[in-house]
Amino acid sequence: MIEDEQPLLDRSRAAASPATEVAEHDTLKYHLLGPSLTKAGQDSVDQQKVSEIIYNASKGSKYFNNEEHKDKTLTHKIERILSRKRQLERVDLASDLRRADEYIAELEVSRDLSQTVVHIDCDAFYAAVEELDRPELKHVPMAVGKGVLTTCNYHARKFGCRSGMAGFVAMKLCPHLICLPLNFEKYTAKAQEVREILVDYDPRFESASIDEAYMNITQYCEDKQIDPEEAVSRLRDEVSVKTKITISAGIAANAKIAKIASNRNKPNGQFRVANDRTTILAFMRDLPTRKVNGVGRVFERELDAIGVRTCGDIYAQRAYLSKLFGDKGFQFLMQCYLGLGRTKIQPAEDYERKSVGTESTFRDMSGKTELRQKLRWIAEELEKDLTRTHFKGRTLVLKAKLHTYEVLTRQIIPPKAVHTADDLYTYALPMMAKLEREIPGMKLRLMGLRCTHLVSTQKPGVDFFGTHRPSSADEAKPKATATEEWEVWPEEEFEEAARQERRDEMNELERLSQEDESAMSARKHGREIVPNPKKRPAVVEEERAWDCPICTKPQAANDRAFNDHIDYCLSRSTIKEAVRNVSPATEMGVVAVPGTGSGRDEDGRGEKGRGKRKEGVEALGARKKRLFFGRG
Repeated sequence: MIEDEQPLLDRSRAAASPATEVAEHDTLKYHLLGPSLTKAGQDSVDQQKVSEIIYNASKGSKYFNNEEHKDKTLTHKIERILSRKRQLERVDLASDLRRADEYIAELEVSRDLSQTVVHIDCDAFYAAVEELDRPELKHVPMAVGKGVLTTCNYHARKFGCRSGMAGFVAMKLCPHLICLPLNFEKYTAKAQEVREILVDYDPRFESASIDEAYMNITQYCEDKQIDPEEAVSRLRDEVSVKTKITISAGIAANAKIAKIASNRNKPNGQFRVANDRTTILAFMRDLPTRKVNGVGRVFERELDAIGVRTCGDIYAQRAYLSKLFGDKGFQFLMQCYLGLGRTKIQPAEDYERKSVGTESTFRDMSGKTELRQKLRWIAEELEKDLTRTHFKGRTLVLKAKLHTYEVLTRQIIPPKAVHTADDLYTYALPMMAKLEREIPGMKLRLMGLRCTHLVSTQKPGVDFFGTHRPSSADEAKPKATATEEWEVWPEEEFEEAARQERRDEMNELERLSQEDESAMSARKHGREIVPNPKKRPAVVEEERAWDCPICTKPQAANDRAFNDHIDYCLSRSTIKEAVRNVSPATEMGVVAVPGTGSGRDEDGRGEKGRGKRKEGVEALGARKKRLFFGRG
């Protein structure tokens, strides 16, 4: 934990009980530090000074009032948690303690130390890409994003600037900060360059966002007979040489620890937590809970209030956790304490998609015509996303955020699954009209559409005979074992909650911006489901194969050999057909026996039989000419 973060947390603890206005504002100041407080490059920053600047700059705004309301709500929730804990302390929790210990024992049995998982994170990605075009910016404080900063270089981070911060607040912290506009096409192209390198180390790597990914390099290390640290060092060098940007990496036995470790030696470094139980427990013991992916500002304060400040503190509170935070919260926290996480890494597109949606933040809007124009634009954007992801939805959800920051949702089940802009707009319009009737003079600052209960529009492959066959992507997927089928980690839900908290923060911070309308356009941060690139062929290219349209077996990709094989397959099938046509006796089960005076030769065929055989061969020749694939 960074030095100046602790005093603010101490004051937030005071606010957990009935607090004075000053104490409440102290917790609000900590909250206003934003979701990126744990980003690399912040260790030497006076966070108390930063919080004061943010507090004073935003005080009196609607955003500030909304954050103040949320902070008070959280404080009251924490008071209820503490009250509940005091009640539990007066009752016998022996059964809860026993259940917690049994669960710990079960988790220990499931601990897998055989895999090597790597989390890679591009260093200040957007800023690094911009610096390639403008090298002079490498040595001065620079950020990307006008209204809200999406990335800062490490020079800017020394002043307290960070992603998710309003641009004008960042300028107060660093008056000479240079802010560049976003260029997603440029960042997407550079990300693809990195991905094309990752696929050589793990073809089934998992994109976590545009600038980070998980990999399982166990097989790669076995094949190359190298140590994981050497493999990752080689990967980082290759990325640096080929893309001109740097990445940092964490190496561990599972994804949870690898993610934490990747932040240890940033920028342009790597850190390994050995696949050893004792090492893992020691690593997690002193780790602040906020460092764990899935613990956001809200959950951090709730845990801090009951005395859980590091992962090592979880064990002492294990009897209370399920009562205070539910079974999933209990499971997640116990896995954090033990340093357990998932080891199964798979492409993002392999995950079952729950919904596809898009939303837009804008300045207060109330005109009926303006709102309908915005709704139409969002419908068109959603159509693009549905087309790209090959889905249509059976349920359509409208999301609207009022100027008071209250969020409303309405949903409808159309008579058919929808995906076109016309249908999306047609079925969303009545929901919008109903909101206008319910809230006269309604003012919105955010609008979104989302399709759920998805139906795939992707057509399966068809073979030569018109039957469906699995795609190459499906064939590449390993079959799930019995263990993998039940391996569900509650961390996924907590990580998604933390991502949602960050997305909401970004949307609300848009309102602090005094920039033009372009700064308010829809954002698409986070996990973009893009298929992994194909693994590049080895130096000695493997022989390609063509599937025979007759027998479907793969054959060498050689014109002459392929045609000869087809000739053979057609001959076999035609011979069988010809024999059936010219040998009715055989088909009826009549078998002639040699040496019975029937005028047959040594192989059992008489002159008449040989004549029929000749006729059959002639028929085969004619048939073969009709079916043969010309060599051209």
